[in-house]
Amino acid sequence: MTPDPQITPQQQRENPDPLEGSNPVPNFVRAGIVLALLFGIAYITTADIETPADWGDGRQAGELAGVKPKGGAKVDGAALFSSLCAACHQATGQGLPGVFPPLAGSEWVQGRDSTTAAILLHGISGPLTVRGNTYNGAMPAFGGQLSDEQIAAVLTHVRSQWGNTAAPVTPETVAEARAATAQRTAPFGGDKELPPHD
Repeated sequence: MTPDPQITPQQQRENPDPLEGSNPVPNFVRAGIVLALLFGIAYITTADIETPADWGDGRQAGELAGVKPKGGAKVDGAALFSSLCAACHQATGQGLPGVFPPLAGSEWVQGRDSTTAAILLHGISGPLTVRGNTYNGAMPAFGGQLSDEQIAAVLTHVRSQWGNTAAPVTPETVAEARAATAQRTAPFGGDKELPPHD
């Protein structure tokens, strides 16, 4: 038999390790956990997933997709602009200096509707001069994700905002631009490749 090891004064000051048996989880905590689980199960099984939530900014799914839920035009160009364009061109249409050109007072926006349609269909990569300033950002192509009606709606919106007074763009104009540039596989190369804007 080996003798008991020597217990130091420091060890004597330590409290014994806690044991669950001598200090179990209180019953009210256990009851709370069970009630929370039961509430979660009941909530999930009785929730109506077809009814929109009351939270959020109040827009319906159709508005977020660019479709007006009540009468009027089929597509809401303002909603499309807010969701797809405002991050770069800003809600004011002023763009970001040196990177994203302004749409307000832009000769491209107020120029040929077929040119603006082609720009939205295929995007731009390379230097572009707008109102005498050069911008070197990249604009994505929207031809693959937006219909002719949607592109016409967002162009019509842009061409009538921030002091712009250009005529509306029709889906037929966008369809013609889509057909005329169907062979294009890359964005327009800025000023050197875009058709005239007047």
